[in-house]
Amino acid sequence: MIDVVIVDDQALLRGSFRVLVDSAPDLRVVGEAGDGAEAVAVVRSTSPDVVLMDVRMPGVDGIAATREIGGFSAAKVLILTTFNLDEYVCSALRAGASGFLLKDTPPAELLAAIRVVAAGDALLSPSVTRRLVSEFARTPALRPIRVGTITEREQEVLVLIARGFSNVEIMRALHLSTGTVKTHIGRLLHKLHARDRAQLVIAAYESGLVTARA
Repeated sequence: MIDVVIVDDQALLRGSFRVLVDSAPDLRVVGEAGDGAEAVAVVRSTSPDVVLMDVRMPGVDGIAATREIGGFSAAKVLILTTFNLDEYVCSALRAGASGFLLKDTPPAELLAAIRVVAAGDALLSPSVTRRLVSEFARTPALRPIRVGTITEREQEVLVLIARGFSNVEIMRALHLSTGTVKTHIGRLLHKLHARDRAQLVIAAYESGLVTARA
């Protein structure tokens, strides 16, 4: 069972999300919050697997709450917002979010997204991915990856992750087994001190290893 906390300043939306999430046999809502500060408290008391997090809220916003939650919890944060703006995408991912979806995402896709981030994968809608790539292409390298820290094969895997390849697509592109791909990803997460694939994408772009044209 995947435990979910819903964070949104609109009670009607929280209720709608609760009904949707609770309708899935493998998901359940264990808490709700109307702002970022309340979200932090609810996550501390419920230890959820996934947090559905709004961005714009009174007081502590979703970005600040995501950053604070990442400091004490292993919960994966899935950002849900009506605003498809570069500043929110990049800020949310740098704060530790594992996914970013717009609130008009179809219900079935939202439920699938919860399962994806709960499993440790990053999830970005196609439009968000394009914006993210463009943003990092304009941003100077911030965290250079030292050549000696990751192997040539790990670099190849990291590049494909940053391009949005799934494990199966990486396996086919590099002619590797599923287990080998997972091993490489595990080593990348450890070596780059990343929580999940979203942070691997950030590391790849911020280091300059990958650009929008790479």
